[in-house]
Amino acid sequence: MTMKYKIGIVGLGVMGQNLALNMERNGFPVAGFDLDKAKTDAFLAEEAKNKAIVVVDNIPDMIAILEKPRRILMMVPAGKPVDAAIQQIKPHLEKGDILIDGGNSFFMDTERRTKELEADGLNFVGAGVSGGEEGAKWGPSIMPGGQREAWEALAPIFYAIAAKADDGQPCVEYMGPRGAGHYVKMVHNGIEYGDMQLIAEIYDILHRGLGLNNNELHEIFARWNQGVLRSYLVEITADIFKKIDPESGKHVLDLILDEAQQKGTGKWTSQNALDLGAPIPTIHAALVGRTISALKSERIIASKILTGPEMVYQENRSRLIEAAENALFASKITSYAQGMGMLKLASKEYKYDLKLAEIAKIWRSGCIIRASLLTEIMAAFQKEPDLVNLLLDVYFREAIQSRQDDLRFVVKTAINLGIAVPALSASLAYFDAYRSERLPANLTQAQRDYFGAHTYRRVDREGSFHTDWIEGEK
Repeated sequence: MTMKYKIGIVGLGVMGQNLALNMERNGFPVAGFDLDKAKTDAFLAEEAKNKAIVVVDNIPDMIAILEKPRRILMMVPAGKPVDAAIQQIKPHLEKGDILIDGGNSFFMDTERRTKELEADGLNFVGAGVSGGEEGAKWGPSIMPGGQREAWEALAPIFYAIAAKADDGQPCVEYMGPRGAGHYVKMVHNGIEYGDMQLIAEIYDILHRGLGLNNNELHEIFARWNQGVLRSYLVEITADIFKKIDPESGKHVLDLILDEAQQKGTGKWTSQNALDLGAPIPTIHAALVGRTISALKSERIIASKILTGPEMVYQENRSRLIEAAENALFASKITSYAQGMGMLKLASKEYKYDLKLAEIAKIWRSGCIIRASLLTEIMAAFQKEPDLVNLLLDVYFREAIQSRQDDLRFVVKTAINLGIAVPALSASLAYFDAYRSERLPANLTQAQRDYFGAHTYRRVDREGSFHTDWIEGEK
């Protein structure tokens, strides 16, 4: 009898290969397919050698050797390639079979594909996978959404291959129907953008503002990674500071052009937040930071024409370093609060029934934004599932209130030095706006009513009102 394989993988790039190795290592034989035969031959001859991994020449051959219901994971680039892969595979499937999109697809595309495939009796799972190449091989964080019965058929494999948190819990859970998994992954990537920008701004203050060299920065970030800031991004940042280029003998960081790129998931987060009415200023600021960095040629010209304050910090250096640690933690709290708040709004808007405690739980290991504070976020939503905002939880309320003076000090210092800190400033502004009982939006509404008769609500009575502003001046 021909061996039946537990899962098929279409797309054996680096991520697809590493997920195949992970699955096989955990007892799930894999059948793979890729259009690039040279790539698959090299994979079979090297890493997949003597393993329960087979590579087939075509989709029908894969279908023939897969266990039912057939589970096929597509690891192809987002967009048209996913639709092309579905059209190639779909004619060979039977009712109840499961297609899984493990790429960074836009959640609305996943919604559409789910509806189209359901019409033919097929199941579709949009699974966000975070952790990069190493995560795929040794344990990613996985965010699957789709039909619950499809999840249940995949759960044994996903539980086995996912990263394990410090308490041994696998970093994968069912997120919700249709595009819920890819939605959660999108917001994860938005938070990732914010985190990276916050760290970069702190680096800029300490490096350009304080004059610290890479060796000093390595020691500081390595120390920070032992405390409340312990996280993957702080850890790798510490590593980056010490890496030397073997050819030039210089630090690699100093040789990298200051022009950040993006693949689109962070932008989707920002765009969808505007559609939802979700305030995520730190993520917006991170996107703006990357966009301005891309104007390198313009910035070179502007630097010779536009002037600012002298970038020399003359005060207590250790005070600024200590404040920078607290400022980074406080701003990260507000950034995560924004992301979780967006998930809460989206859950209601798209009827995903997202469990924020579960989301925090599966982000604790394997993914790019894994951090020790996610354990506290998980605990906050376990204790109070309907928590309106993370800042209202006792732990986070005390954590940010005890550090807000340092965040203000760091932002003011950066402003005085002429160092741009859009994400740090946005995090502080979010905190100050959210804690304000009264904001100047009353004036905004008055202006809108003045020029467009948009009406306004009053503080002293119910209803909608309009004022004849010009007539009132006579």
